[in-house]
Amino acid sequence: MVAFVSSSLSDEADADRAVEMAAYMKTEMPFYGVNKPARADIFRGLKKAYVVSDGDAYGVLIRTLWDCEHREEKYLAVDLAKHFKKFITLEQLDLYEYMIRDGAWWDFVDDIAKNLIGKLLADHPGEMKATLRTWIHDDDMWIRRTAILAQLAFKEDTDAAMLFEFALARADETEFFIRKAIGWALRQYSYSDPDAVYHFALENKDVFSNLTFKEGTRILKKNGWDI
Repeated sequence: MVAFVSSSLSDEADADRAVEMAAYMKTEMPFYGVNKPARADIFRGLKKAYVVSDGDAYGVLIRTLWDCEHREEKYLAVDLAKHFKKFITLEQLDLYEYMIRDGAWWDFVDDIAKNLIGKLLADHPGEMKATLRTWIHDDDMWIRRTAILAQLAFKEDTDAAMLFEFALARADETEFFIRKAIGWALRQYSYSDPDAVYHFALENKDVFSNLTFKEGTRILKKNGWDI
């Protein structure tokens, strides 16, 4: 499967686009220069041609593909990790944590946070809430960001108390990606419970950065709330 991915990406490689993609992502990690639609075609072919039989094979495949040189291989590793849903289990948490720490940029981390860590949180709330309450104080900014963003897709099932707890725990940070993450998480939850977000944001306006407050209340303001 890894050989199929690498050879397929090589066949679609575009050196000029690779330079542009690396510049956009502000990374020195090499690209093949394969855009998202072409990667989607490769992914569809991969799903048809190969089957993952068990959790051990899943872990080996994702780790091996992730450890390849180019960014597109890592994108496809995340896509595969999400696709084989029955193997998204607590046994893979160490793998996902490794990918977050190693990837250390929003294009990887946000997808993993929402779709892999988020699924673990939904399926195993007790274990994962304990883990995320450790992660929110981790030295690695991307781990902290993951803890904040793990409930992005939860809508009305969001644990609001934990969301607000994490927002306040990191409210004093100057790091852009944390300030943005708090605002994003609050904004997403405001679709489901605008009243809760409104009161929380207003009550804590003085402790949040302007960026966090603006992002968190954007939908409320758009919908006519007095912000």
